[in-house]
Amino acid sequence: MATVSVTTAREGIATALGRVTLEGVRLAGSMTLFAYEMLGWLVTRLPRPAVLLPCMFDIGLLSLPVVSLTGAFIGMVIAVQTYEQFHSMHLETNLGAAMNMSLVKELGPVLAATMLAGRVGSAMAAELGTMRITEQIDALSALGADPVHHLVVPRFISCVVLIPLLTFFADAAGVFAGWAFSTQLMGINSLHYWNHTEDFIGDWELFGGAGKCIFFGAAIAVIACHRGFHCRAGAEGVGRAATEAFVYSFVAILALDFFLGIIMNGMYRVFWPRIEGYAAIMDLRFII
Repeated sequence: MATVSVTTAREGIATALGRVTLEGVRLAGSMTLFAYEMLGWLVTRLPRPAVLLPCMFDIGLLSLPVVSLTGAFIGMVIAVQTYEQFHSMHLETNLGAAMNMSLVKELGPVLAATMLAGRVGSAMAAELGTMRITEQIDALSALGADPVHHLVVPRFISCVVLIPLLTFFADAAGVFAGWAFSTQLMGINSLHYWNHTEDFIGDWELFGGAGKCIFFGAAIAVIACHRGFHCRAGAEGVGRAATEAFVYSFVAILALDFFLGIIMNGMYRVFWPRIEGYAAIMDLRFII
């Protein structure tokens, strides 16, 4: 009897693992085909401004207060958590460099994209899911308009174009909020704060962090629109689509951040030392 029960349990675990694997592969394939169809319309014909501009207003301008507030609190939280360690080593003047480096390269882009996945991604999935269950998407197809071109492409363009700009606002809010907290409450000299920040943060760190957000925005748009287009019937289906849009987008953001971080570090080691060496040679020639 014990042998039979163990065998049954093993078969159940294997069956569940196989089912989850098949569902994951099927979901990945469905999203890939969905993205391929969307990119086909993106190359052949862009959406009309009357359709694109409202999406850009909703995704960009309406997200600006939330993203800026998130960035400001991120900067202050990093300042609070790192000040004691730097103060114990008498390196508190280097706080600006360490804090802003982590903010600009990692925390700012990731948390800004996460906030947008929660606000924009869930809203897009719920909106498109409601249109699916009320047969509005089918009505667009019946009228001769392609739903992917009319509904997905404007949202994709808005996310890809505007999320890097929103990341710059989040970074700026975090940097200035951290500066105000560090100099006004912690007593760090403002000149040293900015000098160390300038020494360690350059164009590579600033634009590299924002460049990752292009991939984050593309992932958020594709996942959210896919979940909305494949929404199940009923209010429960809309809620599940919104939840899945945020969860899948969050996992995709973390996975993309990991792989893009490896790629960008490799590119930095290959290209950036050559650029710095060339700049040093030019400075030496200027001095001579």
